[in-house]
Amino acid sequence: MSRAKKQDFEGRLVAENRKARHLYQIEETFEAGIALTGTEVKSLRMGRANIAESYAEIRNGEIWLINAHIPEYTHGNIHNHEPRRPRKLLMHKREIRRLSGAVQRAGMTLVPLRIYFNRRGLAKVLLGLARGKKAHDKREDIKRRDWERQKARLMKQYG
Repeated sequence: MSRAKKQDFEGRLVAENRKARHLYQIEETFEAGIALTGTEVKSLRMGRANIAESYAEIRNGEIWLINAHIPEYTHGNIHNHEPRRPRKLLMHKREIRRLSGAVQRAGMTLVPLRIYFNRRGLAKVLLGLARGKKAHDKREDIKRRDWERQKARLMKQYG
């Protein structure tokens, strides 16, 4: 299985969904390849992508990245790609079935956390199997983060 590990993120980060960790509680992460056209790869290599409002969905035993914005390649021609087209994600069938079961039974969702190029130069997306946070959970996280900042300031000041 290709579960994502910390060392798998060595490579060049292209886009990150920073709101995802605020809106969702990430249970598990998975790495998937992306089926891209040539101009999409060139646009990604320029560091241009936005996955803030995107999500992944399972259709007919395949995973699709929906609403991810990869802008048109500036030096492209009439064969340039459509910026918000659905893109197929590449994973093993066993992993797709497992994710499908979690999404259907447990009411979880698949959220893209980041798009990056791995050490071999292949475009990858890090998917998070996530559960939506309630408003009180978000407030707790904000309180905890503020307390950690305040504690660090006090330690620096007095210790």
